[in-house]
Amino acid sequence: MDAGTHSDSLDRATEDFLAARPQLFGIAYRVLGSAVEAEDVVQETWLRWQHTDRAKVKEPAAFLTTVATRLAINLAQSARVRRESYVGPWLPDPVDTVQDPQLGAERAEALELAVLLLLEKLNPVERTAYVLRQAFDYPYGRIAEILETTEANARQLVSRGRKHLAAERKERVTPAAHRRLLEVFLSAARTGDLSVLEDVLTADVVSYSDGGGIRGASKIPVIGRTHVSRYLVAFAPRFWPQAEIRWVEANGLPAVLVSMGGTAVALLCLDISTEGIDRIMWVMNPAKLAPYVASLAG
Repeated sequence: MDAGTHSDSLDRATEDFLAARPQLFGIAYRVLGSAVEAEDVVQETWLRWQHTDRAKVKEPAAFLTTVATRLAINLAQSARVRRESYVGPWLPDPVDTVQDPQLGAERAEALELAVLLLLEKLNPVERTAYVLRQAFDYPYGRIAEILETTEANARQLVSRGRKHLAAERKERVTPAAHRRLLEVFLSAARTGDLSVLEDVLTADVVSYSDGGGIRGASKIPVIGRTHVSRYLVAFAPRFWPQAEIRWVEANGLPAVLVSMGGTAVALLCLDISTEGIDRIMWVMNPAKLAPYVASLAG
C-alpha cells in the first residue's frame, strides 16, 4: 500500500468512526452511567479500529458498535466492584442533552438519571440488552450477535429490564408538569416550607446526595416523606441563602444548577411520577459536576 492509499484508507476510517461516534458514546454512557468512562470506551474503540484490517469489515458501524458495546460491558463489570467502595450514594454522571436530546439514540430512552440509577441493579449484560432495544431499537437478532447469545435469551434479557423498571417506577409526568413541580419543590426547599414539601413528596421518597466523600453531603440516602422533608427544612438555612440558581437541562429533563461564589456545588434533579416526587438526586461530586458545567459553556 502506497502513502496515498494509506491516507485515503485512514480518512475513510475516520469518517466511519465519526459517523458512529454519537451512538457509540450513547450506548457506553447508558451502560456505564459515567460520561468519563463512556469516553474511555469510545477512545479505545477508535484505537482498535485503527489497527483493524478494515478491508475485511463489511459494515463499519456494526463493527464499531459491537466493539464499543463489549468494551462497555467489560468496564461495567469492573466498575461495579469499584462502586462498592464509593463513599456515600453513587449517582450517574449528569449530561447536557440540549444539543442531542436522544444522546445518539433512536429514542431518548434509558437516559434519565433515575432510570440509569435503577438499571445499575441489573447485571451489565441485562442492562446492555435493555439499552440496545429500548433506546437504539436494535432487533433481537442483532442484540444476540453483539452479546454472543441466542435470540431467545436476548428477549429474556430485555424483558427482565422492562419488568425491573416497571416494578420500580410509577407513571411519569410530562416535561411541563415536571418543571412546575420542580419549581414548587425548589421554592419550598429554599424557604423551609414543611407543609408544601410534605404535600409534593411521595410517602416512600428517597433523597440521594452523591458527594464522593466531600464534606456536607449525606453519606446515606434519606428515606420517607417525614425524614426527607425534615432533612430539607433543617438543611435550608445553612445552604440556600448564599446559593445562586441556574435552570438547566440534564439527561433530558429540567434541573437546577446550584452555585456559590461562582462555583457549582450541586445539580438538583428530581424523579417525578403522577403521585409526586419519588427521588431527589443531588449531584455534588466535583468530578461529576465539572465536566457537566463545562459542557454547558459549549
